[in-house]
Amino acid sequence: MARVIMPLPHCDFDPTEAAVSWRVLVARGHQVRFATPDGAPAEADRIMIDGIGLDPWSRVPVLRHLRPIGLLLRANRDGRRAYAELERDPHFRAPMAWDAVAAEDFDGLVLPGGHRARGMRAYLESAVLQRLVVAFFDADKPVGAICHGVLLAARSRRADGRSVLHGRRTTALTWAQERAASALAHVGRRWDRDYYRTYVEQPGEPEGHMSVEAEVTRALATPEDFLDVPPGTPDARRKTGGLARDTPTDARPAWIVRDGNYVSARWPGDAHSFAARLADLLD
Repeated sequence: MARVIMPLPHCDFDPTEAAVSWRVLVARGHQVRFATPDGAPAEADRIMIDGIGLDPWSRVPVLRHLRPIGLLLRANRDGRRAYAELERDPHFRAPMAWDAVAAEDFDGLVLPGGHRARGMRAYLESAVLQRLVVAFFDADKPVGAICHGVLLAARSRRADGRSVLHGRRTTALTWAQERAASALAHVGRRWDRDYYRTYVEQPGEPEGHMSVEAEVTRALATPEDFLDVPPGTPDARRKTGGLARDTPTDARPAWIVRDGNYVSARWPGDAHSFAARLADLLD
C-alpha cells in the first residue's frame, strides 16, 4: 500500500479530477490523504457539480434550473457520484495544511486541476506547493498531474530556475479545449465570460498566450515535448471531440502521457485512465 498526498485549494477544484483519482487509487489499495491551505476541508467548484451558472438566465430564480449549457459542461454522473463519496471520506474531511506536508512522508503525489480563478490561483501560485512538487520530482517518486495540475508542476522550479518538467514529456489541458469551453461561457455566462480562463491575456499578448498549454510549453526543454493527440491516432476523434469521457472499462476517449515516474492528462474526461496509470506506478 502506497501513501499518496493530494493537495487541494480551499475551493473551486474540479470534482471529477480529484474524486475519480481518489476512488481509483483507494480501490487499488492505496491510501490517499489531502492537504489544503489551512487544514480546513476543501470544496469543489459547485458549478461543475450542479451546472447552475453557465446559462444566460442562471441568475433568474425559477429559470436557473433550466441548464442546457450547464448540463453539457458539468461533471458527468460518474464524476458527481465519486465526489459525493469523497465528501464522506474521513481523510477528505480532516486534511493536513499545505505547509505540514513533507515529501518523505508519502510515496506519491496527485495534482488535480480546476479552472475557476477565485480558488485555483492560490493553488497554482503557491510557493509552498511548488517546493513540494520539486521535492517529489527530486526524489523520483510517482507524480500525477491532470489539467491545471500540470500548470502547477510547470511552475515548480529547481534552484537552477528550470521547471521540474524541463526535459520531460507531458500533456495538459489543450488550448483547443480551453478555447472551446471559454466560447460556451461567453454565450451563457455573460457576466463572467472568463470563467473558463484562469488567466487571460494582457494587452499586446497574442490569443492563447496565457492558456495552460502555452505556459506549460514555455517551461519545457522543447515545444515538441508537449504531446497532444497526433492525427491518425486510433479513436482520435473520440479523444479530441470534447464529448466522450473515459470510464473504468473504456479508455478509448482518454489521452495519457507517461514519462518515467510522471503521468499527465488533459481534462476530466481522462480521469479514470489517468488514475489507473498512476496506480500502476505506485504498485
